[in-house]
Amino acid sequence: MTLAQNSTLFDMDLGPLNPVTAELILGVVLFGLTFLLLAKAVLPKISKTLAEREKAIDGGNEHAEDLRSEAADVRAQYEAELAEARHEAARIRSKAQEEGAAAIAAARAEGVAEREAILAAGHERIAAERETAERELNADVDTWARDLAGRIVGEPVGADRS
Repeated sequence: MTLAQNSTLFDMDLGPLNPVTAELILGVVLFGLTFLLLAKAVLPKISKTLAEREKAIDGGNEHAEDLRSEAADVRAQYEAELAEARHEAARIRSKAQEEGAAAIAAARAEGVAEREAILAAGHERIAAERETAERELNADVDTWARDLAGRIVGEPVGADRS
């Protein structure tokens, strides 16, 4: 096959780019074989591998979603328990404050009652000591008054006159 024979294949002259018929047929046959080999042997394996990867990724995503859902449930449960614990702590703190205020009020009332008892006992003791002092002084006042009057007058006054 020469260049002249090849030029009849096409109506135009492409020079050195004119294809040789045998090479053109060989190229088409090899392309067809390569295409069939790829389509029948290689591409199904690639498709199968890609499908398995996609399935694995989807399964991984589903598993990840399940884990996220489970984690969200655990977190919600934790937050609920934490809120309950905070509520319980606030209730205990409130109860302790109430008990403290009641204890302070009871101690204050006991202190006031004790003070009143001490004051009452003190007033009674003072009144008793006053009565005792008045009796002792009243007994001696008559004597002192006569002695004083006698000193002022210059002679004994009262029952001591003889």
